[in-house]
Amino acid sequence: MKKFNIRKVLDGLTAVSSPSPSPQLGAKENELIPETLQSEHFQICKTVRHGFPYQPSSMAFDPVQKILAIGTQSGALRLFGRPGVECYCQHESGAAVIQLQFLINEGALVSALADDSIHLWNLRQKRPAVLHSLKFNKERITFCHLPFQSKWLYIGSERGNIHIVNVESFTLSGYTIMWNKAIELSSKAHPGPVVHISDNPMDEGKLIIGFESGIVVLWDLKSKRADYRYTYDEAIHSVAWHHEGKQFICSHSDGTLTIWNIKSPAKPAQTITPHGKQPKDGKKPEPCKPILKVEYKTTRAGDPFMIFSGGLSYDTVGRRPCLTVMHGKSTAVLEMDYPIVDFLTLCETPYPNDFQEPYAVVVLLEKDLVVIDLAQNGYPIFENPYPMMIHESPVTCCEYLADCPVDLIPALYSVGSRQKRQGYSKKEWPISGGNWGLGTQSYPEIIITGHADGSVKFWDASAIMLQVLYKLKTAKVFEKARCKEEKPNTEIVDEDPFAIQLMSWCPESRMLCVAGVSAHVIIYRFSKQEITTEVVQLLEVRLQYELNDLESPEGGGDQTPAPPTPSTSPSPQTAAPQTHTSTSSNSSDGIRDNIPCLKVRSSPLKQSPGYQVELVVQLVWVSGEPPQQISSLAINSSYGLVVFGNSNGLAVVDYLQKTVLLNLGIMELYGSNDPYQRQLRSPRKSRQPSGGLCDINEGSATSEDRCKSPTSDNRDNSFSRSRSSSVTSIDKEAREAVTSFYFCETYNRKTDGGLTPSLWVGTSLGTVLAISLNMPPAGEQRLLQPVIVSPCGTLVRLKGSILRMAFLDSTGSLLPSAFEPWYEPNAPANGEERDKVRKRRPVSVSPSTSQELNENQYAVVCSEKQAKVISLPSQTCVFKHNITETSFVLRADVVQMNAGICLACFCANGHIMTLSLPGLRPLLDVNYLPLTDMRIARTFCFTNLGQALYLTSPTEIQRITYSQEVCENLQEMLGELFTPVETPEAPNRGFFKGLFGGGAQSLDREELFGESGAGKAPRSLAQHIPGPGGIEGMKGAASGIVGDLARARIALDERGQKLSEVEERTAAMMASADTFSKHAHEMMLKCKDKKWYQF
Repeated sequence: MKKFNIRKVLDGLTAVSSPSPSPQLGAKENELIPETLQSEHFQICKTVRHGFPYQPSSMAFDPVQKILAIGTQSGALRLFGRPGVECYCQHESGAAVIQLQFLINEGALVSALADDSIHLWNLRQKRPAVLHSLKFNKERITFCHLPFQSKWLYIGSERGNIHIVNVESFTLSGYTIMWNKAIELSSKAHPGPVVHISDNPMDEGKLIIGFESGIVVLWDLKSKRADYRYTYDEAIHSVAWHHEGKQFICSHSDGTLTIWNIKSPAKPAQTITPHGKQPKDGKKPEPCKPILKVEYKTTRAGDPFMIFSGGLSYDTVGRRPCLTVMHGKSTAVLEMDYPIVDFLTLCETPYPNDFQEPYAVVVLLEKDLVVIDLAQNGYPIFENPYPMMIHESPVTCCEYLADCPVDLIPALYSVGSRQKRQGYSKKEWPISGGNWGLGTQSYPEIIITGHADGSVKFWDASAIMLQVLYKLKTAKVFEKARCKEEKPNTEIVDEDPFAIQLMSWCPESRMLCVAGVSAHVIIYRFSKQEITTEVVQLLEVRLQYELNDLESPEGGGDQTPAPPTPSTSPSPQTAAPQTHTSTSSNSSDGIRDNIPCLKVRSSPLKQSPGYQVELVVQLVWVSGEPPQQISSLAINSSYGLVVFGNSNGLAVVDYLQKTVLLNLGIMELYGSNDPYQRQLRSPRKSRQPSGGLCDINEGSATSEDRCKSPTSDNRDNSFSRSRSSSVTSIDKEAREAVTSFYFCETYNRKTDGGLTPSLWVGTSLGTVLAISLNMPPAGEQRLLQPVIVSPCGTLVRLKGSILRMAFLDSTGSLLPSAFEPWYEPNAPANGEERDKVRKRRPVSVSPSTSQELNENQYAVVCSEKQAKVISLPSQTCVFKHNITETSFVLRADVVQMNAGICLACFCANGHIMTLSLPGLRPLLDVNYLPLTDMRIARTFCFTNLGQALYLTSPTEIQRITYSQEVCENLQEMLGELFTPVETPEAPNRGFFKGLFGGGAQSLDREELFGESGAGKAPRSLAQHIPGPGGIEGMKGAASGIVGDLARARIALDERGQKLSEVEERTAAMMASADTFSKHAHEMMLKCKDKKWYQF
């Protein structure tokens, strides 16, 4: 695992990349507010990775420990036990994992990589580590096999040779099986790479070797020669034994299965083409697609199971990938959603020479993990308890909330549990190994993911686990085109028109607001009751960037922004100046105008318990120009307001009265005090790149880039360490976007004598402006009287786009926005609960002492380049800090730690920084990620108590902590993969098999493969590399890495001793049996001629 050099920035330290904060006028303020957070409170550490392993390549299962391991094409290793027990490891080389082999019930795993290296992982520690590595120099590894309870690993190569490795010492044996010795004169050509190795279940001294060309060799290890050679004229993909060791089965490239008796090499005992059409004239069936893998599993009570992947007929065009289960006379073809990477049959016994009794099949697909129950009719699948469907639709944005209200998770779970599918297997999940950690974290955590199909998922992320709670489908609000021809030509994106771009959530009131890529905003309320909405309420907003200008191609006319529309109707279908216009004609000259990008459904909408639509707001086309994508969004339940903005301006919506309160371009917010003196202009005719997320990349994004899913792997979307000035400076067209909002009760003017409800607005040119909100009295008056909204002008300017704003009281404590507690919106109209709700006043979070004493506040403003702390109401900058000169901040959050509050920043160059508040002292600066890509930029978020996350791949969420306290407790919180379990007893040989030698034959592999018997292997063949064996992120105790290594080596030594003792006992028993046999024979000879009365 790659280690990151953690560099803590001490107090007062000055650096080029992170200059020290500069107090402006308020040294006395800092003396009044002591800061409790210090640099020793911070440390960066990965905690856990959730989701489906991205681009999986291999799989293994320990049938005793019941642990599943999955390797990926990027060298990652994911280990799964019971739900909640999982682990992520990474090979340093990053090469693809081609095969995995457990040392069954030993707490160890061998991985083989595409760079021809093998590694031994110690799983007996909470953070698995590599104990040994072996790098082959002259051979390419193609297949590995480790027999049960053996320390000798067989490795097949591309040249057709087989090498043997001692897994305890990770040294090569001098015993080698060369390809030319194995095939001798049976073939004139090279047999190809080794595709299979396994020993005879009943005779460890016999090894079967499958070559790609179609040759199979039964090799006698003791005599070092081939007993039999089996030749077939089609390439081999896999081989499997019958447990009695008398037959084996091969799968071939032409879709056939051949079953061979080991003592009849001339021809197969049986040839099957499971999915081939059988001609009537007795000819060979038509060839089918290759059978990539076959497994042959026996049962005591019935017919054996033959399970394989592939082998379908070539004429099944469009057929999904299949797994076929043949049991007796029945053949079940199980279709999969994605291509099959690998599959494993789970059996009751780890011993290959016993009846296997298969009970499940684990199928690893390219984008899913499926487990099939073999014991039930119809082969139902198990319900997957792991959070593996994060990527069911590509993730487009994330939000993370730690220490949320305690009633939230039960409420979401109660409505989400009704969404579960039926028809799963009733048995318990078979991958059940390991133990949970003893986590001390007691606070609830929620992760929200927005997706490309318009869905929003809520996840319980408490105690480093992840479990889906509830799924919301926002696309239900809109009409869906049945075919491509029906798609409206007003859409501004080519794919995923419902994709979620931004989310704003008030956890106390449970109000949710989402913004989509089609310039739409949907507001949701949470209800526990089902309702049917007859008409989805809609507002259309004409948010435009146009004023009177001589260059106007329209030739003048009234082009002032659409005025605010203070409609008093509580439920208008549309409150914009224009209603729906016909999309077919658009206008007389063909220019689209006043048309939304999506059509809201006109039929009644049944809304299940959970989140229910309150209001839809859509931006419309303006004079042929499409609406700009929304770049910022905020909701406040106390005021009943939603605000959103883009590169044209902003709109404030009263979702209680269903009206647009304010609809202004940014220049109107400045008024006559526009600092940039921009020339007014008309709207452009071409599609514009949106503000905010989409122009976060170097240069300006094209409309094609905007349409791409943020999870698509586009290498051009990676960030550069030095950023083009085209984003942070005023571009030629002076297009300024709204980038952030914050609702608060504060001082908007220097002369204000008290706190007033306000909305602060941040722009892409680094300006913070204020809007005053005059709220009507609470209760019924709130629904009747209009909210009066008035811009107050500019407050402060920073370098770069404004990312985050927050407020502190006079003691330096964080002031969250006011909120309204949740109530059931669908309570009876005349009920007592409804009356109580309407009389309830919103919760104000400003301390009463501050209001009474009229003390000041502090506003924290962070941009892409710097942070400032402003004293209010004087509007004096008391602290300023230049965060970065050469890069830019992607995400900034003001977060609550146990010891205080701080500003956490994530930069495009991969640095994670924290700054004290209000003093803006650097506390942490770590180069965490060497290079950041678009996916991480869209999904990275900090939350309280030192937690953060980002989407590390299209299918996986990586959670990290920047808290020293969490890092110290992480070892206790992590689950244990290895648990002491007794190995099942070996199958009973029975009296007659023991007497006549019909049981399994053992082999002294140590004598055969050890240095005394086989000599040393050439040094140039492979290089041994000792593993680090350490635990990244673990507290460095005295018994740390060295102790773990020593314990692991002792355990392996003990295992070796036990194996040798078993072999000695077996030899003694055999000698005793021989002696008994001789005595019995002598007695028989002595007594055979005597009569019965002579005894």
